[in-house]
Amino acid sequence: ELLPVHHFCSESFLAERGLTNYWGYSSIGFFAPHADYSAAGTCGEQVREFKQLVKAMHAAGLEVILDVVYNHTAEGNHLGPTLSLKGIDNQAYYRLSPEDPHYYFDVTGTGNSLNPTHPASLRMIMDSLRHWVNEFHVDGFRFDLASALARGFHEVDRLGTFLSAIHQDPVLSQVKLIAEPWDVGPGGYQVGGFPVLWSEWNGIYRDEVRDIWRGEGGAGTLATRLSGSPDLYGDDGRRPFASINFVTAHDGFTLRDLVSYNDKHNEANLEDNNDGASDNSSWNCGAEGETDDPDVNALRARQQRNFLATLLLSQGVPMLLGGDELGRTQGGNNNGWCQDNEVSWFDWANVDRDLLEFTRRLVQLRREQPVFHRREFLQGDETDGEHPDVAWYAPSGERMPGDAWDDSRVLGMFLNGDEIPTRTRRGRRVTGDSFLVLANTGWEGTEFTMPSDGVGQSWQVEVATVDIDGEEFGAGDTVPLPDRSVVVLRRVS
Repeated sequence: ELLPVHHFCSESFLAERGLTNYWGYSSIGFFAPHADYSAAGTCGEQVREFKQLVKAMHAAGLEVILDVVYNHTAEGNHLGPTLSLKGIDNQAYYRLSPEDPHYYFDVTGTGNSLNPTHPASLRMIMDSLRHWVNEFHVDGFRFDLASALARGFHEVDRLGTFLSAIHQDPVLSQVKLIAEPWDVGPGGYQVGGFPVLWSEWNGIYRDEVRDIWRGEGGAGTLATRLSGSPDLYGDDGRRPFASINFVTAHDGFTLRDLVSYNDKHNEANLEDNNDGASDNSSWNCGAEGETDDPDVNALRARQQRNFLATLLLSQGVPMLLGGDELGRTQGGNNNGWCQDNEVSWFDWANVDRDLLEFTRRLVQLRREQPVFHRREFLQGDETDGEHPDVAWYAPSGERMPGDAWDDSRVLGMFLNGDEIPTRTRRGRRVTGDSFLVLANTGWEGTEFTMPSDGVGQSWQVEVATVDIDGEEFGAGDTVPLPDRSVVVLRRVS
């Protein structure tokens, strides 16, 4: 998934500060790749070069999702420049204030909002989307501030003009559609509220998983997010892949900074550190920022692995911020949109090789094992068969009692590979193993007793975020679970 590639303009106030727009969320040309991204030239060569990029990605087995910004343009508010749409038909393309149409009705925080309820604006958006599918062969779109597009005259409307147009379009209804399900206007937070065909950036997953690993969430919350968020997507005809799970994104701390800083450090943006989200959190990871303390660094490394394990072993679609697998830092800057320099660049000379190998192992495990990417929601005890497709265990090795879900910081999740419906991949049967995922999100170490209820007699450690004693465990054995740790065991017999 690429950040915006539409041609864009950098804001004038950035130029006055000696900064530049690094992310590209200020589109001005919805039908052309950004010229400055091209190595071949800027007189049309960028079109050919981007087509070659998509073709090369497809040849490597990768789909290409574009982050698209149809909710506003680079023309800003009533004081902004006139570059295109303002001069063509301001009233048709932009939402204007009903009290005074000299001003804009802004739900994006950028000064203006496009008006997809008007036929001219809607046609431009639809033509642009089809252009990128038909001419560039991209595989789908992530819609920035999608709630702004779904608004009627004021309120977000899941049956509104834009969503209805997408659903009836013979081209666009067949590609991947991902919503950033919020904007900054009233009623704009719509996580779980988009219709069938749409997946969503699951902001609730991000917030609750962060809370869980800082010790502020119980086992019930963890179980819900590991299960693909059925509370959000299980009752409206959608499937687990409607949930785009993430812990970090381009907008906010990197994973390394998330566990290293309690407060943002955006001084380089020259806005007195007032920009960016309030990502501050109490991680109890010791000194803030870079440190030589081996204990602090070991805890930070473990927390990064905990987040990665949770993300890549959850049902749904994992979204990994590029660089998190390498230990990339922005020095505590959680709003690097204007930093085209060492703050945002990848430091290839200082890659965290251990973290990279750990991430590769998780990705391999997820790809190889169907239990970690089921296409239907888990049913638990309602599953037909001898054992449920998922079962939840307390540290005692017994099924999790109903009164322990909110208070327990330790959880065992049994995923039954025997209960996956038979399916084939390119003519061959897809099979998988059964696993037991153990998580201790608390601040104290404990021991976990392996279940003795027939789900498995012998288990082998597959991956762990800590070093533990022993590689194989039988039913009734105890597995050491240090504080803030994940251990994944594969059933041998």
